[in-house]
Amino acid sequence: MEKRRGLTLYFYDGFGYSNNMISKVINYMKKYRMIEENDTIVTGVSGGADSVCLLFVLLEIRKVIPFQLAVVHVNHGVRADAVKDAAYVEKLCLENNLTFYLTEENMKSYAEEKGLSEEEAGRQIRYKAFEEALSRELQKKKKAAGNEAKQIIDEKEEKGKIAVAHNGNDRAETMLFHLFRGTGLTGASGIKPVNGRVIRPLLCLERKEIEAWLMERSISFCEDSTNRQDLYTRNRIRHHILPYAEKEICKGAVGHMNQAADHLLAAEEYIEEQTALAKKRAVKLIKDGEEERVEISIEEFLKQGEYLQSRMLLSCIGDLSAGRKNITAAHIQSIRQLFLTQGSKEIHLPHGLVVYKKYDLGMIDKEKKKKQGIFEAKPEYAVSIQEKLDIPRLGIVEFTVFPYKKSENIPQKTYTKWFDYDKITRSILFRTRKTGDYLTINSRMDHKSLQDYLVNEKVPKDERDCFYVLAEEAHILWVPGHRISEYYKVSADTENILQVKVLTERRKES
Repeated sequence: MEKRRGLTLYFYDGFGYSNNMISKVINYMKKYRMIEENDTIVTGVSGGADSVCLLFVLLEIRKVIPFQLAVVHVNHGVRADAVKDAAYVEKLCLENNLTFYLTEENMKSYAEEKGLSEEEAGRQIRYKAFEEALSRELQKKKKAAGNEAKQIIDEKEEKGKIAVAHNGNDRAETMLFHLFRGTGLTGASGIKPVNGRVIRPLLCLERKEIEAWLMERSISFCEDSTNRQDLYTRNRIRHHILPYAEKEICKGAVGHMNQAADHLLAAEEYIEEQTALAKKRAVKLIKDGEEERVEISIEEFLKQGEYLQSRMLLSCIGDLSAGRKNITAAHIQSIRQLFLTQGSKEIHLPHGLVVYKKYDLGMIDKEKKKKQGIFEAKPEYAVSIQEKLDIPRLGIVEFTVFPYKKSENIPQKTYTKWFDYDKITRSILFRTRKTGDYLTINSRMDHKSLQDYLVNEKVPKDERDCFYVLAEEAHILWVPGHRISEYYKVSADTENILQVKVLTERRKES
């Protein structure tokens, strides 16, 4: 056994079981310190094979390590037969004297209300239910404890754990999903064994091991009919890509991917440590009452390698916002470029953040704090594929990339434009004009300054500095309402298209 912070961790290599799977899970939990004596744990049980297996595994572990266990079941309101799943899980809880929490919420309505995908809506509903159940269990524990026990709980800062039933196949599917969309170390490592208070004891197992273990013990489980459908991207990866990889490319592919995920996770943890050290040297989190901002020494920042710079920026953004969702590589590249160049301008990010320079400091702040007259230039908007931007005086603009089929006709609409995506090699921005901006104006690749072009097009002088253009550094791809650069036009050699489309009614398509 081991000791940690005065508590005894009851982990045994053999565990007294002849069952290899239980020993495998126990050792995995030991490696990542998932459970301690007297923990409070809630586990999500859908009634499916994975979550039922997790429940019975936790019951076995509780025979050796004393901890408080409760069960949460969520009915997403998608299937008519979901009521039977809830009844089955409740029956398991009654048989094992466990507290049962039931949450019922219409996932589709929630998704529409919040503007989310159904997958993301379901995830939010589940974890909200887990957190609420855990909070109630912790309150019950404190209420039942005497004064001395309450003091021990307070000293431990009891936060409890949420056990979920992701397995090795889920991790492999997540890795592929992230890799296909483009990702860094965090995404490439898939699902973490421990993420805050969330623990995943079955991540060391493949789905086939779980189902075989349940079958050997005649433990029944429910099957969600939507899991057999290809409605979601993850299901398509699960049903087609991973089975093909196992059969046609490499037997044991899922296990090998999980080994790689562990290596990537170790690298990620190392990078996190280095990022924290670099931030100590270069970054200050400034608190002014309830307001916060980040100040970055540009001199110290530029001493770091490019990859570490990106990680520092992501970490700083995380310090000021609830998360990093919708922060893309294009945003980070734009911030780095801002810190490398002279002049005063600002970049607007998701989560209501703005980035600007103040002498030799890079500032990340909340937009609502921007004061009149601080910034000399208009905001810049970094383009991210498959995202939408609200561009001043133009509207909501959508960006998509797809292969060019030579049989397709190029749109002739004023506010839907196609560009040769393969010719774009750097981050592109919607911004106002700068000195040195130019367009390519003919097939001989002659240039004309943006200033001269706007004058020739009779754009009023008082509007030229407010006019947003799409630019790759000084090269202007598109002057909205007017023309695109000849250099970026689609040709017979084009392989991929960048489509830029204005969606709102601020500008009418002709």
